[in-house]
Amino acid sequence: MCGISGVAFRDPLEGPEEELLKSMAEAMRHRGPDDEGFYKAPGIGLAMRRLSIIDLEGGRQPLTNEDGTVQVILNGEIYNFQELTQKLEGRGHRFQTRSDTEAIAHLYEEYGDRCVHYLRGMFAFALWDVRRRRLLLARDRVGKKPLHYCELADKLIFASEIKSILADPRVPRDIDPDALDQFLTFEYIPGERTIFKAVRRLLPGHFLIWEGGRLRTETYWEPDFTPENGLAEGEWIERLEAELCESVRLRLVSDVPLGVLLSGGIDSSMLVALMRKVHRGKIRTFSVGFQDASYDELPYARLVAGRFGTQHEETILKADVTQLVPELVRYFDEPFADVSAIPTYLVSKMARRHVTAALGGDGGDELFGGYDTYLAQKLAGAYERIPGLLRGLLVEAWANRLKPQAQKKGVVNRIKRYVEGFEYPRELGHARWMAYLTPGDKEKLYTSDFRAALYGRSGYEPMVQRGRGLAALDPLARAMAVDFLTYLTDDILVKVDRMSMAASLEVRAPFLDQEVVGLVHRMPSHLKVRGFKTKYILRQLARRHLPREIIQKPKQGFSIPVKNWLCQELKAMMMETLSKERVQRHSFFNPEVVSRWMHEHLSGTHNHAHRLWPLMMFELWREAYLMPRNDKAVPKEYSAAGSFR
Repeated sequence: MCGISGVAFRDPLEGPEEELLKSMAEAMRHRGPDDEGFYKAPGIGLAMRRLSIIDLEGGRQPLTNEDGTVQVILNGEIYNFQELTQKLEGRGHRFQTRSDTEAIAHLYEEYGDRCVHYLRGMFAFALWDVRRRRLLLARDRVGKKPLHYCELADKLIFASEIKSILADPRVPRDIDPDALDQFLTFEYIPGERTIFKAVRRLLPGHFLIWEGGRLRTETYWEPDFTPENGLAEGEWIERLEAELCESVRLRLVSDVPLGVLLSGGIDSSMLVALMRKVHRGKIRTFSVGFQDASYDELPYARLVAGRFGTQHEETILKADVTQLVPELVRYFDEPFADVSAIPTYLVSKMARRHVTAALGGDGGDELFGGYDTYLAQKLAGAYERIPGLLRGLLVEAWANRLKPQAQKKGVVNRIKRYVEGFEYPRELGHARWMAYLTPGDKEKLYTSDFRAALYGRSGYEPMVQRGRGLAALDPLARAMAVDFLTYLTDDILVKVDRMSMAASLEVRAPFLDQEVVGLVHRMPSHLKVRGFKTKYILRQLARRHLPREIIQKPKQGFSIPVKNWLCQELKAMMMETLSKERVQRHSFFNPEVVSRWMHEHLSGTHNHAHRLWPLMMFELWREAYLMPRNDKAVPKEYSAAGSFR
């Protein structure tokens, strides 16, 4: 695992300053504390930081082909590199190392840009073709590893993390208003946009070519969600177990110790079970728990650890995270408000004290239908048949009068969240219950300047467009496909990558292996959600391996009691971060609305945590990235508030 970056110039004779390359690499030291590497030539400069996992001595990057005419830097792991190496050696290629990075160089010699089709793993890589003076950037199919780029008048800058791109003082820092609107809507920024107008994200399943001073992107893979009918349930279960076992086996290839991030849910518990099935050695598991019992899954994690005889480590997350939150904000480079980032970082940090890589259960919910929102969507038709006047006078008025509960998934909280979902555009489908600012909220919160900068565009549009493109699927399959293409890629995988890399830990996701993904996408949706039972087929498979308590337990989610913390331990931090004085420093939000939301939340009459927490994350991000600071990791060339220019 690494952090990669580089600069390519329109002028073939121009080269990057050595100091810039070093600054770009240094900004991502946390991604690769073991080593660094550079390549400089007319027209190009490459830089990387390395976390050594495979071929500890010989895997120093950049790596090349036999004559040095193909230079490669890689972030990630290619799990089938040994198989590829054997085939390429059979075709006359000579390898100098046992590294998966070198396999890409030889694969490119053999197949050109089509080399990406042969890679099985998580990756983002940069390849410089010396003879053709041509740069190829590529990102894995699902988007497990990040890659960003910025095109300026004279060059292209790219990097795993935006902070590395910002090491160049010429990169504009203007805020993209649509990206900000989308962040406040969903707690993350979906698709190609980033918070900076000048910086773009390379999409999963895409590659970028820079040649002759021109940039173009192409799609090399798109998921096929077409269901395959005719197979018996038992046959699907057999195929699923076989593919998951192979996926886990491939991800155990490592020259450093491995473990499992064990939440106590069915996904991570299945990984422990399958790891025990294919691996006879010691298994280490790592879990984080909470003082609030409604959020804590440690008893279930202990049950699984005991069942499979793992060497188990755990920690308790306490509410005093006021020093930690600003630190984590800086690792994301842009506003990000998924509160599960906090426990993800802490369990990664704990695991890193014992191992360098770990398996994680990410992707299980999106593949197998694990979210309550899928059930909410099934009920939506019946609810919407109630006359609107009756809904407003009875159901919605009654729900609004209910006081929020302290428990994570209390009945009252579920009712209030469900009813609130119908304030969103119907075209959002199940994403109505994954959005956090209603149209009415935005009308009150956004200043006239902010609304004018949006020119009437809607922050809900990315989800609506995704849904339209999947109209041929049944409603449940469409909802899961939208989540796979948006929430998984741009929230879950971003969170896991940044927080694990902040701890210099590599996290591998067996559920997101391309063969597993392809198989599960072919399954009919009734095998995923049956009646009101989520993850039906995974639970059926789990009956072979896991205790009944794990299979039958409802989903809790890897989250924190942010609603309660904002009223207690994080109250002072919230009051300071969202004070009228702070909010008035820019022209984005109405400070009176923010103050009212804080007052209502603290009084207990409303739960505004899903509104206040994103606003806090934006203010902390703005302070870290748009205010002058004496910090080498964050450039100093920022305006006081940013702009919409």
